Amino acid sequence: MKAYDPEQLLAQAKQSNRVALAKLLSIVERGGPPARELARLTWGRGESAYLVGITGSPGAGKSTLTDRLISQVRAKSREVAVIAIDPTSPFSGGAILGDRVRMQEHATDSGVFIRSMATRGHLGGLALAVPDATRVLSAVGFPYVFIETVGVGQVEVEVVGAADTIVVVLTPGWGDAIQANKAGLMEVADLFVINKADREGARETRRDLELMLEMSRFEGWVPPIVETVATEGKGIEEAFEAIESHRQYLERSGVGQKKREARILEELTRIVRAEVYRKVDQLISDPSFEARKAEMMRGEIDPYSLASDLLRLEGD
Repeated sequence: MKAYDPEQLLAQAKQSNRVALAKLLSIVERGGPPARELARLTWGRGESAYLVGITGSPGAGKSTLTDRLISQVRAKSREVAVIAIDPTSPFSGGAILGDRVRMQEHATDSGVFIRSMATRGHLGGLALAVPDATRVLSAVGFPYVFIETVGVGQVEVEVVGAADTIVVVLTPGWGDAIQANKAGLMEVADLFVINKADREGARETRRDLELMLEMSRFEGWVPPIVETVATEGKGIEEAFEAIESHRQYLERSGVGQKKREARILEELTRIVRAEVYRKVDQLISDPSFEARKAEMMRGEIDPYSLASDLLRLEGD
């Protein structure tokens, strides 16, 4: 067997071989032909996993909250996987693994699988890798997958867009509600969690959220607000119940199916865009391009006309 044969690794991972599963996710992160083959193998196998995106500003306690939510899933004797989006290490280029350090309580639990994925400073790559990774985890039988991001921003909005239920974690006294609104998370959040709710300013944060929600338009589902103190386990059951309530709403209303279809179309758009970028890079790095570039530099052809010529050439 080849060291990274997607088909055989997938068969092994379905037999609870965690080493094989880790290798599959490495294939996803590296991309290229093996990742495309893996995507073909896992596509259409039925997305049984329920995807929960967890985002919020740094220091909001997302990892501790995720750790506690893992316990809620395990209490129901269900397996759970976590994709923790970590900052990229400036030395190795890999994930710093901070989230995995905070989830060590589950390190020896065979029903929990935690994988850190580095942002690598590449928005498109990460946005493409996460859906592929969740499909792998779903294909091997995980009923729950948590996707935890590093902070609040464009990359977070796009990555958590791969989830069925999106949880936005805020903290009191830091203007997180305003920041979430500016980042566009008010529009995508299905549940707000005010973590560290024992701190001063929790009431004001809740009031800000309620005011913003009143000013927003919702159809069918209004995001609830749950207060937690994750380090003490307070409010965790309520948070998990809210996640489950949203899941039931999605299934009952049919919104979940529409959401998944929109997600697939968005993923296709990103794949096409990435392929176009790749082909453009190939075109302008080809030695034959040098002569045409020289023509443009001499003023013999304008950039728009040259671009059209290049695209026609690629089409041929």
